[in-house]
Amino acid sequence: MVRRRADWGSLVAAVLFLGLAVAFAVRGSGDWDFNVVWVLPVLAVGLGMAGVARALTRSRGANDRDGESASH
Repeated sequence: MVRRRADWGSLVAAVLFLGLAVAFAVRGSGDWDFNVVWVLPVLAVGLGMAGVARALTRSRGANDRDGESASH
């Protein structure tokens, strides 16, 4: 069985969108009142973090593959 690496960028993005969905669901129920203006900055920062996580894991994966091919 082929072992696959975790896709951290997708995980960060999924957690971000789930958090926003929960925030809107709670807001819609009337239990929590928040200003919607903060959603875009949070979304931008979260997606930026997802991009950085993806870039770091991709570059590390490329370095691992180069090291393995050189030693074999």
